[in-house]
Amino acid sequence: MEILKPAAAGTLESSDAQVTVEPGENGIELSLTSSVMNQYGRQIKATVLETLERLDVQNARVTVVDKGALDCTLKARVECAVLRSCGQSAENIPWGGAIR
Repeated sequence: MEILKPAAAGTLESSDAQVTVEPGENGIELSLTSSVMNQYGRQIKATVLETLERLDVQNARVTVVDKGALDCTLKARVECAVLRSCGQSAENIPWGGAIR
């Protein structure tokens, strides 16, 4: 998927994450801040990058502000931000596991 415009998903509440995606030119540029960076930083980064790969995002600037979100929450926030940035409407979102 091609990132067409800046978009965000999530909140800065405890146990959530705010993910922002913007168009990029040099692959994936990931900026990550987390309240649990020392314990789970590598896992958070891996989850975000894996989700972007599944969505076939090649070029993007991605900012993640994590407040202790679970992996499933991180995946959902990344998917939502990417789909918003691509201009997908609710009718065109492949719900039900179509996103691999």
